[in-house]
Parts: sequence; structure tokens; C-alpha cells
Amino acid sequence: MSIGHFLTFASEAEITGLWGLGCLGIALVATLAEIRRNRRTRMDGVGWVPWRGIFLTSAIVGGGLILLSVKGLLAG
Repeated sequence: MSIGHFLTFASEAEITGLWGLGCLGIALVATLAEIRRNRRTRMDGVGWVPWRGIFLTSAIVGGGLILLSVKGLLAG
């Protein structure tokens, strides 16, 4: 089954679960970027991206979307 076929006929719960997994993927990238920033050698080269805030926001949104999708998938 191709991805186009799956996305065309997927239920709203499945699409919501995919969005939740995408948000958790962003949270993982933000965590890795925060670790990289903490290991920097130059003290003044901090950067401007708020990785901790991005992680927190995407983790909460992703977890909520996955919980909603699991509820929808179990309900049928």
C-alpha cells in the first residue's frame, strides 16, 4: 500500500496520530540541539533558538495528539 493511498483513506484518528508523532520528532530534534548547545566550547556562542521551549511545546502537543488518536482508534 502506498503512502498516498494510506493518507487518502486514513481516519481522522490516524491522521491525528501522525501529527502527534511528527511533534514528538520535533521534540527529539530540539532535545539533541539543546544537548549540542550545552557542549559548546565558546561560552559566548549561545545562539538564539529557544530549544527548551520548542521541546516542551512540541512534547505536550504531540503527547496530547497521540492520546486523542489512541482514544479515537480504540472507539472505532
